[in-house]
Amino acid sequence: MIAGPTRNRPHYGIDAPPIPALLGAAAVASAVAATSWHTGRTPLAITSAVLLAGTGIYLHTTLRGKLRAWEEILDRAALRGDEHLLDLGCGRGAVLVAAARRLPQGRAVGVDLWSADQSGNRPEATLANAAAAGVANRVDVRSADMTALPFPDNSFDIVTSAMAIHNISSAEGRHRALAEAIRVLRPGGQLLIADPAPFVRKYAAHLRQGTLRALGPGYWYSGPWLAVSLLHIINQDTLEHDQPAPPIDA
Repeated sequence: MIAGPTRNRPHYGIDAPPIPALLGAAAVASAVAATSWHTGRTPLAITSAVLLAGTGIYLHTTLRGKLRAWEEILDRAALRGDEHLLDLGCGRGAVLVAAARRLPQGRAVGVDLWSADQSGNRPEATLANAAAAGVANRVDVRSADMTALPFPDNSFDIVTSAMAIHNISSAEGRHRALAEAIRVLRPGGQLLIADPAPFVRKYAAHLRQGTLRALGPGYWYSGPWLAVSLLHIINQDTLEHDQPAPPIDA
């Protein structure tokens, strides 16, 4: 059991590592072509610059930007410190560990199927990051499908998810994951989902509640065409689904 920080630092890997690798390779190929070809040099040089910038933005987001964004998101959530929190698709624990730091009397549980969408994604890596951050005694991880969570109703005060639900291939599956998140959330609890903006708008429309907030350039995966937004819902157990949807902030 670890009560305080260690000399090690957590390492959260790179999200979807083939994408920045392909962007970087395309940038280099365009630059080589621009120096070699007699025609089309200017368009190729511009293409190379755009791809190189996109690679840099992507790496900044996955290594720094998303961490800063979630620090702000969790600060805004104003946790008391004794909550039970569930992180859906926790990966190597970036959000899970940040939340656990704010829960000295609480508990942070992460679930994942440990796919290769993130480099080095496995439960041992998540637990090692929790230990490196000094919060291993507050963290649990489970292998579980977010569309069929192994928890009773009203189990958690907070449910979070970062760039995970959109990976479910079907709209029906994503809707099941949203329903499961609401099911395990206690009345008055908070649901915080960060995903690409078009998906988040659909989640809000499906659930007919919540507020949306763009998370800015620090959470762009290569550019504004892959910007991330946050859906924030406070669970209202008396909400009738046939009522008009509350306003959603752009």
